[in-house]
Amino acid sequence: MTSAREIARVVDEAHRGHWSTVLASTVRLTRDLDLAEDCTQDAFVQALRTWPDGIPANQAGWLTTVARRFALDRLRRETTLRRKLPLLIEDAVSPDDVEQPTDPLRLVFTCCHPALARDSQVALTLRLICGLTTREVAAGLLISEATAAARITRAKKKIAAASIPYRIPADEELPERLDVVLTVVQLVYTAGHVAAGPELTRADLTGRALELAGLLVRLMPNEPEPQALLGLLQMTQARGDARLSEDGELVLLADQDRSRWDVRLLAEGVSRATAALQRGHGRFALQAAVAGLHVTAPSWEQTDWHQVVRMYDAMLVSWPSPIVALNRAAAHSLVPGADLTAVLAELDALGNEPALKSYGYLPAARADVLARLGRREAAVAAYDEAIALTVNGAEQRFLRRRRAALAE
Repeated sequence: MTSAREIARVVDEAHRGHWSTVLASTVRLTRDLDLAEDCTQDAFVQALRTWPDGIPANQAGWLTTVARRFALDRLRRETTLRRKLPLLIEDAVSPDDVEQPTDPLRLVFTCCHPALARDSQVALTLRLICGLTTREVAAGLLISEATAAARITRAKKKIAAASIPYRIPADEELPERLDVVLTVVQLVYTAGHVAAGPELTRADLTGRALELAGLLVRLMPNEPEPQALLGLLQMTQARGDARLSEDGELVLLADQDRSRWDVRLLAEGVSRATAALQRGHGRFALQAAVAGLHVTAPSWEQTDWHQVVRMYDAMLVSWPSPIVALNRAAAHSLVPGADLTAVLAELDALGNEPALKSYGYLPAARADVLARLGRREAAVAAYDEAIALTVNGAEQRFLRRRRAALAE
């Protein structure tokens, strides 16, 4: 019999890897998000009890079957069985029906229905697709935990009250939902790229985002923005191995060993980004263009920072976001001969943006510019603020090293 500690580890890995797939398949049966979420969670609890006697070869299939059986039992016991009966007939559990490849994408589009407020769409999708806690959702969206919880609750109630269908929309309905779906997929990737906790990344989240982006490209092959997003994620993913040193410390892009980048994935990402940019200048195409400028430069020092700033300028026209403004200011600081005092004024002004109050990258950027201006005490204070706002262990250690170097 496998030890309880080992089973807990295996179930935790299964939760990270299969949560959204199991939930999405269960929602297809119940059409009730709360019920599906409860039954999915019950399936993982059941795994903790059952798997000590033998871990199944197909963990996702086992969990999906158990979650859907829990759901069927619940539906049969409820007084609304007669109303649910046609759905049960339509979606009866069979060996060939416990999982469909498009289930997670169905769930994304359900959560991103235009009847829901955009902020609720994003919060709900992060909760259900990623299996993130409400606290992790709040951190990803730079809002309070109470606000995140309220958005998720409102969205679930709206879906139930409006009887929003669980399906991929018809072709004519796709464009109005595309931007928010792309935004959510990018946020899923970001949540895994810099994870909350001691580890730098969560491969389950980055993998899920890449999978969803690929599904979107297949669903809408003639749209440039899904291609651009997939290209952006591929270029980011291609640099993954170089982000950590041999002793597990964070390495910024400026210092990465480019020979460790995944050349094949990088080339595919650049190709997609280039094709998307030739067909439009949407915000994901522009973000992919920035990534392309970084990865095609021979070195960090030879990056075309003027062109990077121009890409951010174009982004600010179509997507006036404080985070874009912050990224632009950071890039501006690296333009040869840049007026760092003017850049610092830009960063200080961004400190008044509510969305950036808890965003650790703002004080980190200020600390870097202050250090280059020779204002060591102010830079140390800015690093202290950044460290306090940073939830990733590898990033915290990196910032502490930078601070210690200044304080010596």
